[in-house]
Amino acid sequence: MNPLHLRWRLILVAVVYLTCGLFAVAADEPTLTKEQIKQFLLTAKVVGSKDAKKGITNTKRLTLSDGTVTHDASFQGLDEHKAQKQLGSGTEINFVDSYKYNIAAYALAELIGMDDMLPVYVERKWGGNPGSLSWWLPVKMDEVERHKQKLTAPDPEAWNHQMYKIRVFDQLVADTDVNLTNVLIGEDWKIWRIDFGRAFRLSKDLKDPAKELVHCDRQLLEKLKALDANALTEKTSHYLSKDEVKAVMARRDEMVAHFQKLIAEKGESEVLY
Repeated sequence: MNPLHLRWRLILVAVVYLTCGLFAVAADEPTLTKEQIKQFLLTAKVVGSKDAKKGITNTKRLTLSDGTVTHDASFQGLDEHKAQKQLGSGTEINFVDSYKYNIAAYALAELIGMDDMLPVYVERKWGGNPGSLSWWLPVKMDEVERHKQKLTAPDPEAWNHQMYKIRVFDQLVADTDVNLTNVLIGEDWKIWRIDFGRAFRLSKDLKDPAKELVHCDRQLLEKLKALDANALTEKTSHYLSKDEVKAVMARRDEMVAHFQKLIAEKGESEVLY
């Protein structure tokens, strides 16, 4: 055989071998759509459970399997309501810390195109108690660990763009328990935001928008403008009260006005990306 032909045949065999190997790996870790993930979380059998390593909101790490796919999920069953509660920041009246807000946050994220930054959340009973169940995320660290290790993202601009979106969402849902353990980082430096148990407060005002809201994604701003109270009510009817929905819409209005004012002052290119 011609040596050149032999060389190309060997290269072809190597390529086929490597390609088959890649497909074998992919088969071991099937990619599911968000709707498939929802159905898996709702219907797969719980085959194992243990305490989550981090978190104070009664979190359990469950292992689920439907016979084909086996994957872990995070279960939060806390649903605390108190007339008042003493916190490190002071006394909060009508205190709520509820798993229901996780589900509401994901529903809101879907409406404004930010559901790629939150895990899929569904409501499900485990151990006889209802709670939120979310897909266990492929992360390597949280923001606390990143700060401890003094690491920086390889693409600072892409990192900042993600963080600006997180800030917008935190303000929109009025989360009073924003902390670095709730910001998770994937292998590719993708950011995930989790745990909204103390969100959806009734305040209609933003917190320090001049400092927190300096830039916004163009598409996100358009989605915020288009956010409809009726659609939000329909998607969150089992999880948010009418007053909580009204508060979200009021914060949305203030946020849109804030960014429009910034654009008028600085120019669109200095505010939007």
